[in-house]
Order: sequence, then C-alpha cells, then structure tokens
Amino acid sequence: MGRYFGRFRRPALAPMAFLVSACGESAHLTFNDATLEAGIDFRYTFGDTTYENILESSGSGITVFDHDGDGDMDLYMLNGTFLEGISDAYGRLNSNMANSLYRNNGDGTFTEVAETCGVDDGHWSMAAGAIDYDADGDIDLYLLNYGPNIFYENDGTGLFRDATDELGLRGPSRLNGFTKWSVGVSFWDQNRDGLLDLMLGNFLAFDPEYLSPTAPDMMPHPNEYDGQPSIFYRRRPDGRFVDATEALGFHYPRSKCMGLTLFDYDDDGDLDLFQGNDHQPNFLFRNEGNDHFSEVAESAGVAANDRGEPTGSMHGTVGDIDGDGLIDLLVTDLRYGALYRSLGDGTFEDITASSGVADLFRGKGQWGAALFDYDNDGDLDLFATNGTAEELVLQPPLLLENDGLGHFENSGPAVSDYFRSKRSGRSAAVWDYDDDGDLDIIVSHVDLQATATLLRNDGGNRRHWIGFSLVGTSGPGSAIGAKVTVQSESRTQVAVNQWATSYLSSNDPRMHFGLGDDAEIVSVEVRWTGGESERFDELKADRYATLVQGKGRSMVAASGNGQVGPGVRPSPHSQ
Repeated sequence: MGRYFGRFRRPALAPMAFLVSACGESAHLTFNDATLEAGIDFRYTFGDTTYENILESSGSGITVFDHDGDGDMDLYMLNGTFLEGISDAYGRLNSNMANSLYRNNGDGTFTEVAETCGVDDGHWSMAAGAIDYDADGDIDLYLLNYGPNIFYENDGTGLFRDATDELGLRGPSRLNGFTKWSVGVSFWDQNRDGLLDLMLGNFLAFDPEYLSPTAPDMMPHPNEYDGQPSIFYRRRPDGRFVDATEALGFHYPRSKCMGLTLFDYDDDGDLDLFQGNDHQPNFLFRNEGNDHFSEVAESAGVAANDRGEPTGSMHGTVGDIDGDGLIDLLVTDLRYGALYRSLGDGTFEDITASSGVADLFRGKGQWGAALFDYDNDGDLDLFATNGTAEELVLQPPLLLENDGLGHFENSGPAVSDYFRSKRSGRSAAVWDYDDDGDLDIIVSHVDLQATATLLRNDGGNRRHWIGFSLVGTSGPGSAIGAKVTVQSESRTQVAVNQWATSYLSSNDPRMHFGLGDDAEIVSVEVRWTGGESERFDELKADRYATLVQGKGRSMVAASGNGQVGPGVRPSPHSQ
C-alpha cells in the first residue's frame, strides 16, 4: 500500500519490480563522451604543475545559461591562472589564462566567444552567477574571483560590459587581512520590493606564505587558515547594492563558505539559505519574515554529518529523493557526504548510510554533484565528481541510480567508460545541451590532463519528460525558489526552481521532470516566491514551455491541436 504524506504518495510499485523495470530500460541508455565532437577544447590550469596549495586544489566552476537569448544553453567555463607569489615561477606560461564562453550553435556544437563577448577575464575565477538582475529580458553575469569580482551587464545581444563599480559589487579587496576569495552567490528578492538582492559567499583568508608546522611538505589544512565572512547585498531603488549583512543576521566573520543554496526548507512560504562550510558546522539561515534570519542548522539537523563531525562540506544540492513531496538536502564533502531527508517539520533525518550513499562516497572526496533524473523514470538520481583534496589522487566519478524510494546503487560503469576511469574532478553541471529531453553532464577537472568532459545522454529520452522555464513578475530571477508540483497520470513530483546547487556551478536554468511512461500531464502547480499559487492545466509532455506568473489557472489552456494558451509560451525547442 502506498504511504501518504499530506497530498503526496510514494510510488505504489513494489521496490523489486521497480528495479527490474529500471535496469531493463537503463540497458538502452549510455553517456557518451561528446567533448571533441562538440568543439569544447577547454583545459583547466591552476597556474603551474605542482599542486601544492589550497587555491590550486579548489578548482573553478561552470555556468550554464543562454547568453544571447536564442533559446540554446551556452556554457561558461572558469579558469585559474599563474599568480605571482603563489604559483611556481616556471608556471608563467600559464599567465593571463582566460575564462571560456562556448556559444551553442544549435546543432550539437559550440563556438568559443569569450573575448568577442567581453567575458574573457584573466583573474583566478571561481564561480559565476547568471541572472537577469534588472528584468530587461537578457541574462547578466556576476563573476566571482580570488580577487576583485566583476559584474557583467548584458546589452541584449550577448555582449557584456563591466558594470561592477556603478552597482557597488566589486567587494572589498581584502577580508581578514588577505585577498578576498569569493566562491558563490545566491540571488533573490529578500524584501519583496521587486529588486533582486544577493548573498555573496566567501571562503578563507589564504596566506600563500604559510607552511604547516606539523606537515610542512603538505598543503596546510583549511583549519589552519582564518575564514572570510559572506556578504549580503541589498539592491536600492537607485540600482546600487549596499551591504546589509549584519542587519539581517548573516554576519559570521570567521566562516568558510564553500556553497550557498536557497530554498524554503520549512515550507512556510519564504526563502531560507543553506551555507556549506569547510571544516566548520554548516549554516542554515531561517527566514523569520521580519527582515531577519536566524541560524538554525544544529536544531534542524544539518550542521554536521551522522557522526556529529563538521567536514569539508561543499554545496547543498536539493531535491525530493524519496517521492514524499518534501525537499531533501545532499551535502557533498571530502569524507562520505551527508544526505538529509526532510521530515516536513523543519528538521531533517540523516540517511547517508541507509540510502547507500555513504558506502559509495566513502574515500573518494566529493565536489560537484547533482540530483537529477538521468533516465526520465520519475525519480532523482545522483552524480558526483570526485578527487582527493590534499594530494592529486584520482578517483572514479559516480553515477548512482535511485530505486524511487531514496536508495541508491552505482549504475555508472554500466552506462559509460567515463565512470570506469579515474579523474580528479571539481565542478560539474547538468544540462540538456542538445534539447532532446534528457540531461547531459559537463565536468571540469584539475588533474594534469585537465580536459573538460561533456557526457551526452543517449537514450534517456526513451521515456517521457517535460521542462519549464519560469518567469515571475520581475523576470526569471524573481521566480528563483518557486516550488513546482507536476501531476502526471501515475505520479506527483515536486521540485524547486533553483539551478545554483552544485559546487561552484550553475545547472541548466530550465526545470526538468522525467515522467516515465506517463504521456499526459494532469496539472502543474507553481507556488511563486511571493507565496501566490497558480495552476497550469493540459500541458503537453516531451517539450519545454515557459510558465508566466499571473497567467495560470483559468487563463491558461492548451487546445486539442496543441496550440498554447496565454500563460504558457513554447520554448524555441518545443517538440
């Protein structure tokens, strides 16, 4: 008998029958290395070849976004570079290494256009947040560096200009005595004034001269460095951003942020913020609804792992892993990770061991990760890119298949040679780069091979699917954190519209739901970030659509001939 949690029901299919069905379908699915075929020639550098400090071991990120508004997902890959006083002298040949922007040509190939578009920054870049911050219809880019940050404003054609200083977003040059080291950003309209605010995550105060007294031949442990505070910026009506960190309760001057994840963890209608910290207890900032946040990670059960130990947490990845309608939280780290199952009352249960994740993760060192439905069977599977931190030790990447109830098994070696190899990966993103309805993977590596890997999903679209872009009252950015419930013929699925849920990286901004054998959508309900809910009926499977706030329920319909009503706009790649 199905088990009920409010209006949601676990799949009624017996676990064994589900596994047999899933394995049968997965036999026809492969992930093929399409990197060269697609024209992605990116090679990561950490300035030299010696791998001897924490900056070099941290890697750089990946951002998927549509930079030129043509409906195709483009790819921004960030790079390290030679730094005087940090890199070895013979690494000068890696000076002024730039980030790469790959424009999607719409035929499965890409063209590198970073210099042409004005985003070939030569600093040591860590992450980039893609957002339409001014609701003018194009996607802007906030580049986060070891050093000065840069905000690139899109002119509407895919060309960018530096608007950092006029917006007030360059940030302090130093924090706690050393170069500011930014690693992540979350955008949302915190005070609901129609203007996007942001939280900037900063890592630690890296002293390149410091040697560990206990192990001078090894890179120092993160605990041996001071932290750097994350910074909350509020946007004023005149367009500038101002620091409001202390006023909102976000000021923790010694914290060591590795990732920020925005979601409504307690389902009370406002957005909260999870901050993964390196070898410190994680933070969970609960929105109190009065322009103030309280740090509640310990009481919520997400401050540490199942042994009560704060580990090298990376980033919070969110999704409903067991089909109960509640949003769970995966936190990758350098030990064996933490998978927290939401109990629906603002607390979480650690199921890392019982889910099978602990044994599969143990000893590999997880960095970038994704909860995504790679085989479109209606549940969330798991990808993790791995590698040891203190030494350049290669590890196998992992693709874990969900049995539908939140238990995972290693399926990677059966579907790709990549999962039978060893690399040292850092950032990763999932996206449907070829718009065929199944999700692909892009990974950046810090090993001396240093090539990126694009894994094309071939066969995942044998099952049905549906994808959405959400546009709120102030553009796509104002829909971040919206909760979407998809009811198909045999199942109900819930997800959060949040793509910045991987270490240093942002996934495809379109929401994606696998539907299994369900060819019909009964309804889609969107609870927008302002609290309003709308229902969109009679949507068609196996295509992407845009859901527009204020156009739902009685105003939206799809006629029998497939024409789309006023609340649903077909994407350029609807099938």
